[in-house]
Amino acid sequence: MALSNNEKGKSLLQVLSSVESMLLAFLIFSLITSSLSEIFFEERFDDDWQSRWVRSDWKRSEGKAGSFRHTAGKWSGDPDDKGIQTTTDARHFAISAKIPEFSNKNRTLVVQYSIKFEQDIECGGGYLKLHSGYVNQKKYGGDTPYSMMFGPDLCGTQMKKLHVILSYQGQNYPIKKDLQCETDKLTHFYTFILRPDASYSVWIDGRERDSGSMYTDWDILPPRKIKDLNAKKPADWEEREYIDDPNQVKPEGYDSIPREIPDPKAKKPDHWDEEEDGIWRPPKVPNPAYKGPWKRKKVKNPNYKGKWKTPWIDNPEFEDDPDLYVLRPTKYVGIEIWQVKAGSVFDNILICDDPDYAKKVIEEVFVHREAEKEAFEEAEKVRKAREEEESQRAREEGEKRRRDRDRDRHRDRHRRRYRHDYDGDYHDEL
Repeated sequence: MALSNNEKGKSLLQVLSSVESMLLAFLIFSLITSSLSEIFFEERFDDDWQSRWVRSDWKRSEGKAGSFRHTAGKWSGDPDDKGIQTTTDARHFAISAKIPEFSNKNRTLVVQYSIKFEQDIECGGGYLKLHSGYVNQKKYGGDTPYSMMFGPDLCGTQMKKLHVILSYQGQNYPIKKDLQCETDKLTHFYTFILRPDASYSVWIDGRERDSGSMYTDWDILPPRKIKDLNAKKPADWEEREYIDDPNQVKPEGYDSIPREIPDPKAKKPDHWDEEEDGIWRPPKVPNPAYKGPWKRKKVKNPNYKGKWKTPWIDNPEFEDDPDLYVLRPTKYVGIEIWQVKAGSVFDNILICDDPDYAKKVIEEVFVHREAEKEAFEEAEKVRKAREEEESQRAREEGEKRRRDRDRDRHRDRHRRRYRHDYDGDYHDEL
């Protein structure tokens, strides 16, 4: 049955009204969701970044203070996406920003940033710090107390450590795990997530690299459980998984079976003379019926209890702290590092309580990931071509110096020979 134009119009209006309701519901849900999460600090290093960051004078009087420049680096997926890069080799770098004070009590803490090591770093840090209490930003340096230090630290080919150091009651505690950082020359995101149940996750480029609990992976509190050193293995504890079959009996005459028997195939040689050679006896061969010393077969031990282990008991020294995960109220974020070779680009600093938003930031930046790789590969081609050109120039200069030395030696020999001949002729005339 065909619908009239009015009916078609009403149907279309109903559909549009339904779509509008759905969009409105989605918008309300988005607003509610966004209101439940909070961004404490986010720094993309726009052109006005210096209004938020204070360069420290630490080590400046000693001539050991490095500086930062605002740049996207030598290669980048997006040249307009700039960070701050360490400059001048063998320097201390210290810079900080004051942020709205916040506490992570009863909420998830997410600390994230990106770093790109454009240099062959040799030895140096690339980590971030959170600070509580007052910080004199002009004197901010290595002695400034921090509540958290997170990020890579490289030195030579051996040390490629990812630090996660937390402060508890004024003392710093490094994570006990050996976490490894990335070492190539591309941008990488480092994310640390700390939850109210004291569990944590470490992401690299948005993928979980490790996880665990503050109770087990830091030596902050005594362990909940300890081994009972007074416990002893019970006398009747059976650790043998298999035992000799007690029902098996050795066959009668088993021990009388000889190891060797005369070779039944052997024949007395025709030339054998028993009067001269003695009684002929066939040589011995292994007895196929001999099975070696008799042993009972092994069967499953019905009393087997497994290998005895020292039992765990409650640690009388353990006293839980439900606020173990809570850092002192955070007021500053800072970069304080030493680098033998400079060239690290810090960017995309984020402190929030929403891991999903942190992942969204990574995805936004990594839209240009392939472009960054291509830019890096092109820069590598240029670098290698320049190095080859310099090497070729050095070879040519070395060859030229060798020819010049050979020519000078030849000329000197010729002069000495000439003087010798001239002096000889002169004396002959006298």
